[in-house]
Formats: sequence, structure tokens, C-alpha cells
Amino acid sequence: MKNIIKTKNAPAPIGPYNQAILSNGILFTSGQIAIHPETNELITNNISDETQQVMSNLKAVLEASDMDFENIVKTTIYITNMDNFSKINSIYGSFFDEDKAPARETVQVSKLPKNVHVEISAIAVRSI
Repeated sequence: MKNIIKTKNAPAPIGPYNQAILSNGILFTSGQIAIHPETNELITNNISDETQQVMSNLKAVLEASDMDFENIVKTTIYITNMDNFSKINSIYGSFFDEDKAPARETVQVSKLPKNVHVEISAIAVRSI
């Protein structure tokens, strides 16, 4: 059984997908990009602000699932320029307790939706 997760506190999907799916206590989030949910505007003026918005969007999806960052067991970060890794990593890391941080990979890609510079998805479990 799967439950569709929807919240107005994160951007609406821009295609045929949902913000997240909860199945058997496991949450699979769609990749979050830096769309501000209230204004529907992209935040791409600098990589730090962009990453902060992505993480805020991810937080909203987690909260809509009655979870938080401690529930995350795996993330995937897609970036268009590996030179931005340290700035992205700094913002990303501020959302986690380093001793309990999830598994992760970071992948450089040639292009992301809406020409953003970072996209992050996560898998979280209800009982850790």
C-alpha cells in the first residue's frame, strides 16, 4: 500500500509525480529543487540560497509525513558543477547531526529541471 504525500509547504510537482510516497513506513521523496512554495519562484541567485531552499522544501515534505531529518537514511544530491560541492555540503550538513547523518551520494549532471544547480532527494524511515 502506498500513501501519496502532498503539502502546500513545498513546491507542487512540475510533472506526473508526487512530492513523496510513503509505503510500509518508508518515505521516498521526489527530488526537491529551489522553488519557493509560496511564490512559485526559483531561488537561483547563489548556490547557498538555492541549497537552503531545497533543504527547506525537503523539510516540508518530511514534516507532512510526520518525520524530520533524523528519519532520513539515504539522500542523493545532483549538482551541475562540482566546484559548488563545498558550499552545498556546508548548507546540507547544517540540517543533520554529523554522527547520525544518512548515507549519500553526490552526482554531477549536465543539466537539471528548470536549469537549477542542485536537486536533492531522500529516503526516510518512520522508526529509526
